[in-house]
Amino acid sequence: MRKFLTGMVISGFITAVSFAGDVINGAGATFPYPVYAAWAYQYYKETGIRVNYQSIGSGGGVRQIKNRTVDFGASDAPLDPKKLDEYKLYQYPAIIGGVVLVVNIPGVKAGQLKLDGDTVCRIYLGDIKYWDNEKIKGMNPSLKLPHKEIKVIHRSDGSGTTAIFTTYLSQVCDDWKSKVGAGKAVKWPVGIGGKGNEGVANYVKRLKYSIGYVEFAYAKQNRLRYTKLKNSAGNFVEPSFDTFSAAGATANFDPEKHFYLWMVNAPGKNAWPIAGASFILLAREKTESNKKVNKFFDWAFKNGDETAKRLVYVPLPEELKKKIREYWKKHGIAP
Repeated sequence: MRKFLTGMVISGFITAVSFAGDVINGAGATFPYPVYAAWAYQYYKETGIRVNYQSIGSGGGVRQIKNRTVDFGASDAPLDPKKLDEYKLYQYPAIIGGVVLVVNIPGVKAGQLKLDGDTVCRIYLGDIKYWDNEKIKGMNPSLKLPHKEIKVIHRSDGSGTTAIFTTYLSQVCDDWKSKVGAGKAVKWPVGIGGKGNEGVANYVKRLKYSIGYVEFAYAKQNRLRYTKLKNSAGNFVEPSFDTFSAAGATANFDPEKHFYLWMVNAPGKNAWPIAGASFILLAREKTESNKKVNKFFDWAFKNGDETAKRLVYVPLPEELKKKIREYWKKHGIAP
């Protein structure tokens, strides 16, 4: 998957060596990059049309579609209807995934460490400084946790993954809400910044006693050790296709609001608490370009579900895909 058509992938960028024929240019969120790259590769093989997607972060994706320098932007932080009207954009979801906490603690395996929202909040506020803190030990009596300083890793760029993560922290921790807040970029109280999901994954992989947050596909690809998290039902759950699906099952996307919706802290005994959709942004005046973009995503909705599942993303439910196609028709941008 790291190879792309006649080009190559460098640090999350899809770079085409030659562009013969039709090209669709997109940029934005790193969260869905693995699945978009896989879909693009298959789409090119079937149609000869290249999808050139630059994984630059949600903030960059919004900026580029605002400036009309790409055919589509991608953001994991949905824009509210007022912003969409201001920027003259359309918006719809394309895929659902999960943001996970990953750690590098010698002797601790994937899925062994349990955390809850308040503890994660205290770690990222800098209140909990060591891995053998009583709050962490209380949830993990069978683990031998070291008296080592926690190295906190966060995103340095404008990021939809950060927006999902900080929206979750704001919901489960009043101190986070009042002191830091939610958004694609926040003033981090502590820690080291990495660019993109790739950068955070690389830092956690290299630094012992670190913790970071990434989209689950990056945790899997980099063999990072993810944690369990306590959900809104009070259960410790592992990140998986099933727990992401459980979070997505209760999501009610409204096309009248351009599908604006946050999915964090979803109800359900098996729901993963930090789930989110990744959204496509289109310039309203670019009717013909939008039809080409939507033809690609319509193809992905019909043919890409198995690829998405293999990469541990959740394909959109058929009912939601139907709503999106009706949204396209309503706005005259159906392929």
